[in-house]
Amino acid sequence: MSENLALLLVEDDEMLAAQTARALGRSAAQIDIAHDADSARALIQQLQRLDAAILDQNLGQDNGLDLIAPILARFPRCKVLLLTGYGSIAAAVAATHRGAHNYLTKPASASEILEAINADPASLGNTLPATPPSLQRLEWEHIQRTLEAHDGNISRAADALGIHRRTLQRRLKKRPSASQYQREKGSD
Repeated sequence: MSENLALLLVEDDEMLAAQTARALGRSAAQIDIAHDADSARALIQQLQRLDAAILDQNLGQDNGLDLIAPILARFPRCKVLLLTGYGSIAAAVAATHRGAHNYLTKPASASEILEAINADPASLGNTLPATPPSLQRLEWEHIQRTLEAHDGNISRAADALGIHRRTLQRRLKKRPSASQYQREKGSD
């Protein structure tokens, strides 16, 4: 992609958004920022052009996955990159099924983000880690797949998992930490 790139960055952490936008600004011409799903939807309608969108998966109470469809409806050629601090296979699959071009785990540098946007999705291989993920991580990914299959409905997902809704809510609060993910990632 050229330096005349029109980007949308949706990140709920305002300080991280400003830092990322500054870093990307060295390689892109125009960067628009939104900090939540509602302002992102409003901004999408105002933009005249959008080459790539960088979406945080966890936007407070919102999910960045829900922004993929409106972006692609308005800008079908837009390359959507989903960023998350809690990478999982289930989330990557959900993102690509919804039309995301690529998926990247935080922290990611501006060069990694631009590389992911420019990457050919067909060339991205599924490399398996040298050691298997922890039981906590496998449980988390299974819960995420089940939630995705039930459109985020906790009651229906709990029924499908055979657990009480409150139990599922407690388990969702115990998501693997970013440091746990880095330990597992480091053992690749």
